[in-house]
Amino acid sequence: MSISFDALSQSLDRLAAIPDEEWLKSLDDRKRKELEFHDRDRDRQLIQTLDGDTYEKFYGNKKYYRATELSKAYVDSWIARHAPGKVFLDYACGNGANAIKAAKAGARLAIGIDISSISVRNARQDAEAAGVGDRCRFVQADAENTQLPDASMDVIICSGMLHHLDLSFAFPELARILAADGRLLAVEALDYNPLIKLYRNLTPDMRTEWEKAHILSLKDVRFAQEFFRLGEVRYWHILSIAGGKVPALLPMLNAIDRVVTRIPGIQLLAWIFTFELRSKA
Repeated sequence: MSISFDALSQSLDRLAAIPDEEWLKSLDDRKRKELEFHDRDRDRQLIQTLDGDTYEKFYGNKKYYRATELSKAYVDSWIARHAPGKVFLDYACGNGANAIKAAKAGARLAIGIDISSISVRNARQDAEAAGVGDRCRFVQADAENTQLPDASMDVIICSGMLHHLDLSFAFPELARILAADGRLLAVEALDYNPLIKLYRNLTPDMRTEWEKAHILSLKDVRFAQEFFRLGEVRYWHILSIAGGKVPALLPMLNAIDRVVTRIPGIQLLAWIFTFELRSKA
C-alpha cells in the first residue's frame, strides 16, 4: 500500500459521511436499479415475511449454492493465504462475508464497499457479531467510481458481482486502487453452459436485466488483461450443481467434477470460474 494508513482511514470517513441525497444523485438509472434490486435482495426482515412461493420466485437459486463447496473452499483458502497483514477489499461486498473472513485471517484492515445501504448495514452487524468489527470498515460506494485512494488496496476479492458492473469502468478502477504488488481474485458465473443460460432466462425475478446480459466469458478475461497480469484460471461445478437438489449425491459429483473441470472445452460448461489478476505496476 503506497499511502498512509491514516490517509486511507480519512478517505473511508469521507465516503461514509456523504449524505444519502447526494449519493443518490450521483447514480445513473442503471445503478439506481441495481441499488433497488440489492436493497430488496439483502433485506433480511423482508425475506422472513415471504411465503414459500414468493421466496422461490426471488431466491429459488439459493439451494444450488449448497453445491459450491469446492469453489468455496478454494476461495476461503485464497483469503487465508493472502489477507494476513494486508489491507483487504471486499469489492461490492454484499453482506461482507469475505471481508469478515479476511479480518479473522489477520488482515490489517478489511474493507467492504457496496451500492446497497442495507448490505452495508448487514455487514457491519455481522462483523460485530463475529468479533471483528474493530478490524472492518463497510461503506456505501459506487464500485465503478470508488473514491478510494490510488494503489491503496493490497488484496481485492470480487465475488459474484462483476457481472453487475460495466467492466469498461470497473477494471480501470480496480487497477487504479490495487497496490503495485497487489493481487485480485474474481469469482464469477460463466456464460457458456446452455442449460444454465436457459435457467437464467426462466427465472427473471432473480436478476436485473443488466446482470442477465453481462454474465462473464473468457472475452472479459482477455479484456481484463489490458489492465492486469493474468494468473491462474480455474473452473468449478458442472455436475455438482445437481447436488443442490440432491445433497446425498454431492460427494460423488464433486469427485467427477474434480476431473472434468480440468478437461479443455468441457470445462467451459462450468457454472463458476475463478481467475486471479495481478497489478501491472
